[in-house]
Order: sequence, then C-alpha cells, then structure tokens
Amino acid sequence: MTLYENALRKAAEDAGGAFEGKNVLVTGATGLVGKALVDCLTLDGKTAVYAASRSKQSFDARFKERENLKYFEFDLLQPVKNAPKFDYIIHAASNADPKMFDKDPVGTMTANFMGTYNLLELVRKMGGRLIYISSGEVYGQYDGACEAFCEDYAGYVNFSEARGCYPTAKRAAENLLVCYNKQYGTDGVIVRLSHTYGPTQLERDSRASSEFFRLASRGDDIIMRSLGETVRSYTCVFDAVSAILTAAARGKSGEAYNVANTNSAVSIAELAKTIAEAAGRKVVFEIGEVKGAGKIARGVLDASKLEKLGWRARYDLKDGVKITLDIMGDRHE
Repeated sequence: MTLYENALRKAAEDAGGAFEGKNVLVTGATGLVGKALVDCLTLDGKTAVYAASRSKQSFDARFKERENLKYFEFDLLQPVKNAPKFDYIIHAASNADPKMFDKDPVGTMTANFMGTYNLLELVRKMGGRLIYISSGEVYGQYDGACEAFCEDYAGYVNFSEARGCYPTAKRAAENLLVCYNKQYGTDGVIVRLSHTYGPTQLERDSRASSEFFRLASRGDDIIMRSLGETVRSYTCVFDAVSAILTAAARGKSGEAYNVANTNSAVSIAELAKTIAEAAGRKVVFEIGEVKGAGKIARGVLDASKLEKLGWRARYDLKDGVKITLDIMGDRHE
C-alpha cells in the first residue's frame, strides 16, 4: 500500500461504513479535493462512485472506469439528465483559482450558483443528500470580534468589486440549499473548507500554497510575491476528505460545518517557511502584484461544531507538509 493510499484509508475510517452499498456522485472530480474524494470512496470497492468533471478527457487522464467508478456527464449550467438514484451528491465543482476569479468572474459566479441549483433540483425530484463544498471565504472581512470564525459569523464582502464573485457566489449557493431544505424538504449539508493543500493539487492552480509546494517539490527556493502577513487556517486534503465524509454521514440537514485544524493557523509567510524547511530550501521575497488575490487579513475557522460529530484532524501543518512533499516526490498520487 502506498503512502497516498494509506492516508486515504485512514480518512475513509471516519465515515464508519456509511457509504457501503451506496451510489455517490462527486462533482469536480478532477480538482484537488475531488480527486482525493473519488480515490478514497473507491478504495474498498463497496461504493458505486460516479465522477463528474469538466470533460471525459480530463476524467480519463486521471482515472480509469472500473466496476465501482463511472464517468458521469454533467454540465454545471444545464439540468441534470439521465441520472441514476444517488444516495449522496458531493458537490465540489467550483473555480477555486485566484487567477480565474480575475479572468472569469462571471463563470465563477454562474458555475457556483447554477451548478448548485441544478443539483438541488435533482435532489428535489429524486431524493438523496447533497453535500455542498463551500469556503471559509464566505465569512468575509475579519473585524476582530472573535479569534476564529464560527458558522454563524457574517463579515463584510465587497460585492461591488469583481473579486467578490467567489465569496458572493458561495454565500448565494449556501442560502439556496437552505431555502430548498425549508421549502421542499430536501436534505442538504454545507461544508466550509479552510485553505486546503495536498498532493492532489492541480498543476495550473495559482494559489500561493500550491505554488510553494510545486517549487519545493522541484528542489527550488520558494518565491514570495508579498510579505505574506495574512493568517489563515490550513487543512491537509486528507483531513478535508475525512471531514466531508463525516459531515455527509452525520451532519444535520441545513447546517454548515467548518473544516480547519486548530494547530495549522499561520501566516502565508510561515506556511512558506514550513514548506521550505521541510524541503531543505529557503524563502525568497520578490514583491509584486498577485491578480485575484483575496483581501481578507485573517481567515481562521473554528471547527468545534464538526468535532462534536466525532471528526478530528490528523495532520498538523508540519505533518501535512511532510506527507504532501513525500507523496509528490514519490508521484504515487
């Protein structure tokens, strides 16, 4: 068993067998979180997993269809057609790349909202539970009123700027899920991820953490484009997967759950330093403009609500960085 498979197996344990014999659809299946989810759910062969991605080509490049894994054609902007009965739909399809927020804010908004609407319509007609993968960006600006964002916090988001496309769309999609629960009695849960990293990151991902890992895994020094003073919660993708499965299996319908590691709230500069030290490299500052970058000075999430469901993060920052670099180095992902 590879290091990657072992980490996924541990994440699967948190579901307690809830997905055995079930049909599960994962959208965004070739994204950072989606890939790990699909790999985790298909490990034991007891769950029928349907993977939806941008295209069959992108699916084939990462996966192979087998008895318990099938490609599912789904256009976020169109009603879902020819769908079997899904017991769970994990909706992880979304632009999460800052460069895309700058380049395609309209696509970012419409994909988030319309994709969620179309899946909620499917749940309304056919049943099942929708797990919407949201983001800590929904909390907006930090106002100093708390050390970490709890699920009922609602800070300021500047929706007069195009960069507001991502948090605004996530807020709207979350509220749409809650409205469907109230009006139609559908079953849905919201999972708000903090900044997530791991060996399943995309090569084109422009987020700072992904760039740091790419450079370090190649043996290069880490380049900082800013002073990196923003403090964020960081979550290893294996903890994110176990959190999503925990919320899917045991979360209360209509509720939102934060995903974060208490021991992994650091500045961007501290993250860069941790990755560089683990790879035996150094951090180099080359200050410049970062298109699409967020303006939130502090984005720390409180995950105690999810922890009450029995979830615990396994990887603090140093452990998460190490396993990410080890797997990227082995290319077992």
